[in-house]
Amino acid sequence: MKHLLVISTRYPNDVAPLSGIAVARSVTAMAKMSADQGTRRTRPDGASDWRISVINPIGLPALSPGLYRELSRLDGIERDGDITTFRPRHTQIAKPGTRRDAAAIASSAVSLAKEIHANVPVDLVSAEHAFPDGPAGAQIAGTLGVPLVISARGRDFVGFVEKDFARAQIMDAFDQASAAMVPSQALKRVMASHGISPQRITVIQPGLDRDRFRPLDHTRLRAQLVEPLGFAMPDNAPLLVCVGTLTEHNGQDLAIAASAQVEGARLILVGEGEDERHLRELSDDLGLSDRIHFAGSLDHDMLPLVLSAADAMVLACAIEGFANVWIEAIGCGTPVVAIDTPAAREVIENDTAGRLVKRDTDSIAAGLNALLNDPPLQRDVAALATRFGWERHAAERMALYDRVLAGSPH
Repeated sequence: MKHLLVISTRYPNDVAPLSGIAVARSVTAMAKMSADQGTRRTRPDGASDWRISVINPIGLPALSPGLYRELSRLDGIERDGDITTFRPRHTQIAKPGTRRDAAAIASSAVSLAKEIHANVPVDLVSAEHAFPDGPAGAQIAGTLGVPLVISARGRDFVGFVEKDFARAQIMDAFDQASAAMVPSQALKRVMASHGISPQRITVIQPGLDRDRFRPLDHTRLRAQLVEPLGFAMPDNAPLLVCVGTLTEHNGQDLAIAASAQVEGARLILVGEGEDERHLRELSDDLGLSDRIHFAGSLDHDMLPLVLSAADAMVLACAIEGFANVWIEAIGCGTPVVAIDTPAAREVIENDTAGRLVKRDTDSIAAGLNALLNDPPLQRDVAALATRFGWERHAAERMALYDRVLAGSPH
């Protein structure tokens, strides 16, 4: 059994259970495939089984108010089945994503990685984000003398590679890496335009838990959700949902303004973030406060219920990588209105899946109205999600690691 060491600054915990949920789903799928003898018939001959350890560095400021105080109390080691998660602490000098992040993470994690390696030798290090995980992972892999694979997911690359302090760190890390993993052909092209060889980049799309994200009855769901959400959702009113951290980049302001042009529409905003106050003020200014609901961060079991209850999911950010919520909504039979980007075109390939629009209020509203006036059947939308599965994702990812260890990652 090979030993994979995963480095991820975003990973679920008791304080932030949805942080890095896609990373956790991927890791869990690989662990399950390694442990489950029944999956061997779907795997290539000679495929390795993998023991998985996760290092999830926790950045804490010198003083730890609020959320940080709770983070400081998390267990340093957590075992969940075949996965062991380690949470070393490091001092966060400023907000995440600054010049010293990668160095601080590496300094807190290198000695731990050496201890893990001494106990059960590590065969490969996988850094789950281009920055800061990539440069930190490069230092850890270099110290252990093992190969490195770096994942890029979108903003973790695009949002930092243009910054002088981060570009050199990112490019040095990718130069060291044996391979890179991305969720879309669009992001692969973006990375190639920055000088990373496309031959070293493998596209592996995320999976989908279809037992959780599946179509459920609209009318019954709305009635059931009124009490837990505290929000009226009349059966005869269009129900829209927007999922994502409340930030300017994610464009919830555009979704709110567009909903004003959809007669009688209710909009549920799922997520928390620094833009919440502005968005609430915007809702008030537009006279929509009774039609917009701020749901906060929903439990991952509640999200499929909200998505299934909605007539459409709207995402107004320009995604360079891959938005898992696209396929989560589609898996629930809910079509998507998204900004027309190369990455979105890889998922929303026809009018059954939804509409691709320009990133402005009128275009988003037009897309929503077109979808609501000619809605696809829920079962037809959900059928489009059958190509996404965590088992397939895990098999492709593990196969990439086997190729790296064999010296032929391409």
